[in-house]
Amino acid sequence: MQLHTDYAARVVIRPGDVDWAPSPEPGVDRMRLERDGDEIARATSIVRYAPGSSFAMHVHGGGEEILVLEGVFSDEHGDYPAGSYLRNPIGSRHTPYSRPGCTLLVKLWQFQRDDGATLRLQTRGAAFIPGSAPGLTRLPLHAHGSETVSLLCFAPGARANAHVHAGGEELYVLEGELRDEHGDYPAGTWIRSPAGSQHHPWSPTGCLLYSKTGHLPPR
Repeated sequence: MQLHTDYAARVVIRPGDVDWAPSPEPGVDRMRLERDGDEIARATSIVRYAPGSSFAMHVHGGGEEILVLEGVFSDEHGDYPAGSYLRNPIGSRHTPYSRPGCTLLVKLWQFQRDDGATLRLQTRGAAFIPGSAPGLTRLPLHAHGSETVSLLCFAPGARANAHVHAGGEELYVLEGELRDEHGDYPAGTWIRSPAGSQHHPWSPTGCLLYSKTGHLPPR
């Protein structure tokens, strides 16, 4: 399957644009945002575990990045409630499950070969640091080479400085609403902007975003 594999194109997926599709495991469904491959694939998805569901043991051949959006996600290494940010490096393995059910943002096969960091971070209650403009704060999560992963918080009415995404930008709106000169993005929206693109974002209500920058190929 090839879905949104033109990394020179801007992609916006809002809530309701994509239906849930079953995974190979009962009770685990996926909302595909981008995918290059079949069951083993470079992919970004929203994954939903029904209460009591599990996924078979698997090896992360290209690494796995997870942000727990709702519920509690678990594996043999621990329990990860909503707000947990996880990185499982290339070659790691686990057998995931969820007792109460959970919803995840999952990115597969997108690690650089020399990025071996294992992370287990809880973002809820963490201290954000000042951002690049008044009313903006951020929580750094991971950086390797040109890639940077953070949570970004806009206070109501805050505006970021206009900026160019030299290595591209990927956003997922966790709370509130983001706007820019291209449109409006409610909670649950995924935005991928190619390398060299630019915008001037702001938020009328305030918002919280997952942000990844510097990871997309040049045009």
